[in-house]
Amino acid sequence: MTKRLPGTTVEADLRRPDAADALLSPLFLTGGLMLSQVSQLTGLEAHTIQNWVKRGFLAPPERKKYSRRQFCRILIINMLKDVLQLEKICALLSYVNGQLDDESDDLVDDSYLYSCAVRLIGLMDSNPAAEEAEVDAWCGHVLSDYGEPAPGARERVKAVLRVILTAYLAAERKREAEALLARLNGGEKPVENSNNR
Repeated sequence: MTKRLPGTTVEADLRRPDAADALLSPLFLTGGLMLSQVSQLTGLEAHTIQNWVKRGFLAPPERKKYSRRQFCRILIINMLKDVLQLEKICALLSYVNGQLDDESDDLVDDSYLYSCAVRLIGLMDSNPAAEEAEVDAWCGHVLSDYGEPAPGARERVKAVLRVILTAYLAAERKREAEALLARLNGGEKPVENSNNR
């Protein structure tokens, strides 16, 4: 099943465990991405990305190039912003990565976190009726190669992955509801009720 890779404009088969790496690895063979490339791959306006840097949501680019880690932070924020406020997304990421514009205190690399989230989304797409215990097991499975840098880090990352998955699924449901509503209205905006004025 081909969908957009979360947070991007790129189509991918999310059921492939390496869906995120298949996109990311070739992009960073020669170094980082320029702002225009990040904008094109995410569908975000350049000024939005620059604003996120200015607000401390991610470290500034080095020599005008965004690293894989920075790019994945942008993807995570982009995939969650339709259902969570930016401040809440930042609080979630700070739970595992401390000060967001300082990568030295991170418990998990954002590219690893993003890849784990995409693998979870793929598992959920393959089995949408999964029980809570099964989803918990999946979270543990996608973190099987995670090298815990501090005691309790694995549980923190696992909790963040659960929030990311839940928010992603909520965003999907929101888009589905909006599409259904648009069909009900023949693709037009709903007629304003005179009682609502």
